[in-house]
Amino acid sequence: MAMPPLPKFMKAAVLSANSPSLQIETIPTPQPRAGEALVRVAACGVCHSDLHVMKGEVSFPRPAVMGHEISGTIVQFGAGVAAVDGLNIGDPVVGAFIMPCTTCPACLRGRDDMCANFFGQNRLKGTLYDGTSRLSMPDGSFLAMYSMGGLAEYAVVPVSALSVLDASVDLETSCILGCAGLTSYGAVFRAGQVEPGDAVAIVGSGGVGLSLIQMAQAAGATTIVAVDISEEKLDKARELGATHTVNALDHDPVESVREYTSGGANVAFEALGNPTTFRQTSRMLADGGRMVAIGIAAGAATGEIEITPLVRRGYTLVGSFGGRTRVDLPAVTRLVTSGDFDVSKLVTRRYALDDANAAYQALARGEITARAIITMPAASSH
Repeated sequence: MAMPPLPKFMKAAVLSANSPSLQIETIPTPQPRAGEALVRVAACGVCHSDLHVMKGEVSFPRPAVMGHEISGTIVQFGAGVAAVDGLNIGDPVVGAFIMPCTTCPACLRGRDDMCANFFGQNRLKGTLYDGTSRLSMPDGSFLAMYSMGGLAEYAVVPVSALSVLDASVDLETSCILGCAGLTSYGAVFRAGQVEPGDAVAIVGSGGVGLSLIQMAQAAGATTIVAVDISEEKLDKARELGATHTVNALDHDPVESVREYTSGGANVAFEALGNPTTFRQTSRMLADGGRMVAIGIAAGAATGEIEITPLVRRGYTLVGSFGGRTRVDLPAVTRLVTSGDFDVSKLVTRRYALDDANAAYQALARGEITARAIITMPAASSH
């Protein structure tokens, strides 16, 4: 498929070294290397993980381009390769925030979510696996990549982190599959091991928490209790399929969940990374129940859990950062194609790239229900 000529420069939202805000810069269009693809970004999701970095709650090199869940179109492969792993020029794709290197011990045993090079190189140094970034400032100086650096018109993504989208699926809203979709899939089907007939509790009804509702339904859960302090978010939870909702400002969330689940949840998800809700979630379990911790906490926050019930009631506590990209991302896209995971219901706001900073300010103020996305001018101009 013939593609338009690539521009030498592109727009990107850059997190500067001394400010928590994003500034629109014109920077060189990145070039993919071996095993990588250049994606013309259609949209990028707005996620709390980016916000943690912007606020300095999670350490990351600066200056940087944030954005770690994208959708778009493949326009180029690295090292002169025409097609890689079933991917072709012109394919609509979604890119995952966990970009497995495929060669470390974790990747070799199929644990993409534990990829040592992803955490050691990308998350600590802002680079890809050769130790360099594909992005640079206009003067050629270093510009870190948070995952693929998706808040830009073009992004270099390892092909291991890409999955083709069905032509029937909306390209822009599908960007949230790379984090919200992959994270919720890994939590429900991997860490949570949700089974048909299970009762589940979901504490936190943000973008990932709301995604968990549809994933739990797809896994066969019959009782789904959503907990939050925002009535707007709880309204959205009911729309997406929660059988019960609890406003923790008005009702004791532990007592309410145990009532609605007839004694406790088989699986309870903590999607906030908050010490208070962490403890509450651990107390919502039925005997033999499983708690899945998903939320990233600020700084070195800790969560308490009572030891004796953990032992006597046979609870399981497991962390879940995301899914296993090479296997689970295609599974997520299939759920979208089948209609079991409806991204259109999860995307509640759209911003232009020029307004990226406003999107994160709105997220910080708690104004975004479910997921906001940022759309790119390059996608429409081509």
